[in-house]
Amino acid sequence: MLKQNVQHLIQDMTLEEKIGQLVQLATPFFKGSSDQGFITGPMQEMGISDEVVRNTGSVLGGSGARETRNIQDAHLKENRHGIPLLMMADIVHGFKTIFPVPLAIGCSWDMDLAEKSAEIAAKEASVSGVHVTFAPMVDLVRDPRWGRVMESTGEDGFLNSEFARAFVRGFQGTDLTNDKDRVAACVKHFAAYGAPEGGRDYNTVNMSERQLRESYLPAYKAALDEGCEMVMTAFNTVDGIPATANKKLMRDLLRDEWGFNGVIISDWGAVKEQLPHGVAEDEAKAAYKALTAGVDIEMMTTCYIDHVKELVESGKLSESLVDESVERILTLKQKLGLFEDPYRGADEKRAEEVILCDEHREVARELGAKSCVLLKNEGNVLPLQPTQKIALIGPFATNGDLMGPWSWQGAYDDVVKVDTGLLNKLADPSLLTVAEGCEVESGTAEQLAEAVKAASDADVIVLALGEASFMSGEAGCRADIRLPEIQLQLIQEMKKVGKPIVTVLFNGRPLDLHGVTDQVDAVLEAWYPGTEAGAAIADLLFGDVNPSGRLSMSFPYSVGQVPVYYNHFNTGRPQPTPDNKERYLSHYLDIPNEPLFPFGFGLSYTEFKYDDVKLSSDVLTEDGFITASVTVTNTGDVAGEELVQLYIRDIAGDVVRPVKELKGYKKVVLEPGASEEVTFEITEEMLRYHHENLEFKSDAGKFEAFIGKNSHDVVSVPFRLVK
Repeated sequence: MLKQNVQHLIQDMTLEEKIGQLVQLATPFFKGSSDQGFITGPMQEMGISDEVVRNTGSVLGGSGARETRNIQDAHLKENRHGIPLLMMADIVHGFKTIFPVPLAIGCSWDMDLAEKSAEIAAKEASVSGVHVTFAPMVDLVRDPRWGRVMESTGEDGFLNSEFARAFVRGFQGTDLTNDKDRVAACVKHFAAYGAPEGGRDYNTVNMSERQLRESYLPAYKAALDEGCEMVMTAFNTVDGIPATANKKLMRDLLRDEWGFNGVIISDWGAVKEQLPHGVAEDEAKAAYKALTAGVDIEMMTTCYIDHVKELVESGKLSESLVDESVERILTLKQKLGLFEDPYRGADEKRAEEVILCDEHREVARELGAKSCVLLKNEGNVLPLQPTQKIALIGPFATNGDLMGPWSWQGAYDDVVKVDTGLLNKLADPSLLTVAEGCEVESGTAEQLAEAVKAASDADVIVLALGEASFMSGEAGCRADIRLPEIQLQLIQEMKKVGKPIVTVLFNGRPLDLHGVTDQVDAVLEAWYPGTEAGAAIADLLFGDVNPSGRLSMSFPYSVGQVPVYYNHFNTGRPQPTPDNKERYLSHYLDIPNEPLFPFGFGLSYTEFKYDDVKLSSDVLTEDGFITASVTVTNTGDVAGEELVQLYIRDIAGDVVRPVKELKGYKKVVLEPGASEEVTFEITEEMLRYHHENLEFKSDAGKFEAFIGKNSHDVVSVPFRLVK
């Protein structure tokens, strides 16, 4: 169907039919759905008629080839024009084969594997009848109290942008129309959803436009530059206006400035939420504001259904705005080939072969291992030996809750548990003793006694601790980001046994690790590793894989620091060194300024030495480049992968500049004793930023380049930009 055919179809549609295309409803409203008719609570109160369902343009949450085909079949029989439905769902970090949560993937710093994970997720989703995924989420995050940090790739706009591009490439491929193993991507949440006050979900976001453009917008733009087909609005306000009603954000920035002509969809119920926000006195006003702002599809509220027709007929709203939105929606359906094949890739028989296949699980295992971050390894207690007697203790020792809160189609029974992973490495199964010790947030004396007995008979204790998945994710915000008290007590009791302790952490956010890092010998941050969790963790614990993950979000020393992030401003009274306690400087009286573990941090089973950090020249011209280089040597006994990081600081800008900003990174794999020179090109373009008038340009003057193994442990060399 060519563009003119889309326009011809729109001309033949009634106003009610066009409005229907702007509506998204969940599966229970549709004939053919496995849960048809199970409409309760707020959904029941929506008052959706059969006529509305016949005209509706998209479905939320349909999955499974049989169900999606049945829904599409029933709809095509009743829709007057035979316009197919768009099937949309949250395929965030895997469909049935669950990969690590995005924050963990961020810690891999591996764009190829990130892209592959999205490609596999798209393949499994597409064969199950899904056309659009609500991913990637690229919100920049700096406050670990917010539950949805697990859905982002971290605190750095540059790194987030790289991942945004990788995920879009994986989901969409290069030929979305003909490649039936791909799905359309929907970047979210536009904009700045990751900066809610107090780390509380759905809360107010308040920042300058310069900060918005400098830190928060680049990753969305990167996804769109990669061809992302859709954008989802955020729940929050931006400059005092809810994103869903924000014309400056949607039409002026997205449409006019960036040239985006794809589909914009609200988040669940966000159009109607203008009422409690206090910018619309009724649903008619909410519909008017959202549509004029540029929101094409209203998800799961009825402001468009109930009021757009009367707004058009009264002359308050131009029907051309409705037509524009319908054209964008139909064009996406055309691009997906749905008019020719409304079922697209949905295939029950093929789904049995594709979903959760060995190849997919192997990629999940590899990415799971690369996403874990070794935070501590005192006395080289790791790696473990297959002949050691191990006591595996903790609420996650045999628990399948290792996938995270957005693993919609994932099943606990499919997860490789931690005990299974360890058993597969041991020389004799009798070497492993398992005890729960406590549950996630509670425990009994009997559980503790069993754990003490198991620990007493072991050579080494492995504690599997963390947050249940419901404790993070959407609406999973926590003011106290320590491990639950019962787990901290378990650590104390294990410490009394006097055996080496290795702690494996499962969580969706950076935690305050006091009571953990100061009590145990080794800490492996595993996040939620996904379907192959136990296998990936065992690969690391026994040294079959050398840890290579590096933090993409800082771990706070205390919740009182947050938001804490590496690329902060210096202030007019900076603390020159952590031990400088002069009173009238910018520091805390009771804790350090620095995080417990900084951005980019991560240990290995080997050591890397950095030598001869230098620049090819100390002068950079506007149309040239200079080279920054360092020699990296593996000084340990095993092969390992090091992540070499490049940061730059603008010494004096038109506005205050961060103390350092990530501008590049390279991975180097070295055998014991081997060395390699790692080089980076520095160009004028890398030095640009948004000035006071929001002009994006660089300034001549002094800069510093930093090279090191994380954002804290770096060596600096000065240079000048000459114009």
